[in-house]
Amino acid sequence: MPADLLPATGVLVLADGTVLQGAGVGHVGEAVGEVCFNTAMTGYQEILTDPSYMAQIVTFTFPHIGNVGVNWEDTEQFGREGDVGFGEGRTTARGTIFRDLPTPAANWRAAGRFAASGGGGALDAWMKARGVVGLAGVDTRALTRRIREQGMPHAVIAHHPEGWFDLDALAAQARDWRGLVGLDLAKEATTLQSFTFDEGLWSWPAGYATPHPDPKFEVVVLDYGVKRNILRALTSIGARATVLPATTTAEEVLARNPDGVLLSNGPGDPAATGVYAVPEIRKLVDSGKPVFGICLGHQMLALALGARTIKMDQGHHGANHPVKDLETGKVEIVSMNHGFTVDRDGLPDAVVETHVSLFDGSNAGIRLKDRPVFSVQHHPEASPGPTDSLYLFERFGASMQAA
Repeated sequence: MPADLLPATGVLVLADGTVLQGAGVGHVGEAVGEVCFNTAMTGYQEILTDPSYMAQIVTFTFPHIGNVGVNWEDTEQFGREGDVGFGEGRTTARGTIFRDLPTPAANWRAAGRFAASGGGGALDAWMKARGVVGLAGVDTRALTRRIREQGMPHAVIAHHPEGWFDLDALAAQARDWRGLVGLDLAKEATTLQSFTFDEGLWSWPAGYATPHPDPKFEVVVLDYGVKRNILRALTSIGARATVLPATTTAEEVLARNPDGVLLSNGPGDPAATGVYAVPEIRKLVDSGKPVFGICLGHQMLALALGARTIKMDQGHHGANHPVKDLETGKVEIVSMNHGFTVDRDGLPDAVVETHVSLFDGSNAGIRLKDRPVFSVQHHPEASPGPTDSLYLFERFGASMQAA
């Protein structure tokens, strides 16, 4: 039965009192967050487990979600006590919104991986196990247009099998939520202890690559909410990735004598996380070590170099964003997931703008003129998304080789 013909067992209540009704999916309960939209046509599991989506409710503009099921391998986040599996770990995205009810899983990877777990590869069961509240049967085109015109609203998403909702209380909860500005979420997303990662990128038909027998580079990754596939991309250039907590000092990083340092992606306001991270990043830059920043790492590197960040109205969330490399003239289609941006008008003289979004002209990359330090706003690991920017990991490797 189409979701829009089902009883209202789920709602999205915006801070202004607007109510969108539909069919509840996944976890029974409620969650408050910022509503954004994602235009990717594939990779819903990677999106929902990307730590960058903490405190957000993701609206999928693509209408057909669920047909490839879920599996063990495509989870992007790490758990507090090791790898995340079915029903383990903490939620990244707080909720998600679909046009139609998730379709049954029809993919060989889902069926094979979840048969023993009792999950059946079904997205609904997976969402229940992970505590993700879902809502189906919503006009996602209208919601997306509203976000584009009015910005990302605060809202509560709720699911109750009997349709029992106190709409006034939910609206008040949405109004009272503090929002992402000034919110440091990296301390919640980060690992609590260091670990080494040595799994490579996935390829057909072998799956994920085995560890490199003789790593060429030792890379320290400062984990603000790192994705697995960023680490896989690192190891695929011959690096051994040692992941350290977000609060690690520069002295602790440099004591390991790495060949390079990667500043990872992550959730929240870069200025808030930067209170403790930016002074350490500045010391790492001054050390002369090659530094590569991605997403939140890019924003905090910019802060460390003297720039500033600002909150975006609708953000960039999707796997089809055009970005121009200003130094080569090449246009790349990339994956993006961010609600803050580096103010390109306030870049210091020592900083060169290397990439720019062709959607809205916002900054998408920088480098230092005199040191092996660079960063990009987009996700070059491309999970999900095109691999146009995967070469940036090779560029990082070349900078470490030269150093």
